[in-house]
Amino acid sequence: MAKFQFEATPLAALQDQYDVIIIGSGSTGLVSAIQAHELGLRPVILEKMPKIGGNTTRASSGMNAAETLVQLKHHVVDSYADFYHETFVGGGEQNDPAMLEYFASHGALAIDWLAAHGIELDDLTITGGMRVKRTHRPSSLAPIGGFLVTQLLKVVAAEKIPLFTEVDVTALQKDAEKVTGVTVTLPTGSQRQLAASAVVLATGGFGANPKLIAKYRPELKAYRTTNQPGATGDGISLATSAGAELVDMAQIQVHPTVQQDTAHAFLIGEAVRGEGAILVNEAGQRFVNELTTRKAVTAAIDQLPTKHAYLILDHAVRERVPAINFYDSVGLVVTGDTLADLAVKIKVPVDELAATIATWNEAVTTKADSEFGRTTGMSQPLTTGPFYAIHIAPAVHYTMGGVKINALTQVIARTGHVIPGLYAAGEIAGGLHGNNRIGGNSIAETVVFGRQAGQQVYRYLTTLK
Repeated sequence: MAKFQFEATPLAALQDQYDVIIIGSGSTGLVSAIQAHELGLRPVILEKMPKIGGNTTRASSGMNAAETLVQLKHHVVDSYADFYHETFVGGGEQNDPAMLEYFASHGALAIDWLAAHGIELDDLTITGGMRVKRTHRPSSLAPIGGFLVTQLLKVVAAEKIPLFTEVDVTALQKDAEKVTGVTVTLPTGSQRQLAASAVVLATGGFGANPKLIAKYRPELKAYRTTNQPGATGDGISLATSAGAELVDMAQIQVHPTVQQDTAHAFLIGEAVRGEGAILVNEAGQRFVNELTTRKAVTAAIDQLPTKHAYLILDHAVRERVPAINFYDSVGLVVTGDTLADLAVKIKVPVDELAATIATWNEAVTTKADSEFGRTTGMSQPLTTGPFYAIHIAPAVHYTMGGVKINALTQVIARTGHVIPGLYAAGEIAGGLHGNNRIGGNSIAETVVFGRQAGQQVYRYLTTLK
């Protein structure tokens, strides 16, 4: 079977008017466009970058959801209430309750919606801050982001939804308080106005904008980023120019496990720890519960004298996380036939690393981590050679803050009122995650609130007729 290759819509096909303009081609934008199209609307997707998919293509772990049929098939009994509670606690109890309630109670429906489009997330893993397996991923164990974007683009192509690349939205058009369209800059450099009764901001966060990062968190200005170059906060500028309120802008998540020894920083997904890897310091010792929240793991690494650590895993973990094959292919993985070989290669004490692994394997066997209280990602001991290490340190990863919305994805103005015709979903929107995002919740957010945006645009447009 030929490999699927998506072709962006030729620029000559760009029309002057659509029912809804969706800015951004990550999962949020693709989902909202498909949902709007299925409700009979004429959407268009505008992407400023030459490459489609945004930060979604860099996601690797999975999509969180509770009370799913997939979980039951894997003998996992879960509840919306537990999902809500663990996300609320993980976010420092600063999450927007209405957004979180909608999110936690609509994840299973989002999994079903994807399955109805032939996008099956039928395997499970676990991420930090969760107590049960609710992180859904494809049974191929392919990284969730690239898989999801490819499958959604197949739907976009089949439904002939227009998607233009290298079209930069520079302003929102308004008539009185209502949003009525956008101004765009085309690849030729010329400008053009496009009319629409609604606009969905699906532009992602600002993790690749050092100036904005430094503005809200000066202490992070020297950190590297896991974000793709287009994640510069353009949607925030568009929204604020239209009168939108911003929330939680200082809540910027640093991901604890990022390989930074090459020109490009590579995020090492949480599924590696979820499937059994541990972290050790330069002394070859564990120093943290590897599957506590990201902010806690980051803090523990930052407190080390070296401010970096090593992920240690065996071949069994590698087989459960195929992304490691990619990491290895680009030179990020150190391999040792034995633990002693590995210790020598990463320059940690051989005896200490051996003792650490022995203690950890005993904890896995007894299901009791007396050192750090880890309770998840302990299904198998690290005993199957060869053994692997990945050098990691924290890097800027995700911006929890952004445009203020309600649970209907309507953008809220600084006056406290809804801005008619303007919607936002995904990483551009603040409020859902509180002060710490749980791994697996970002992909879930794109589908849950991407669908919501498409549905609410439909409801809004029907009231205008």
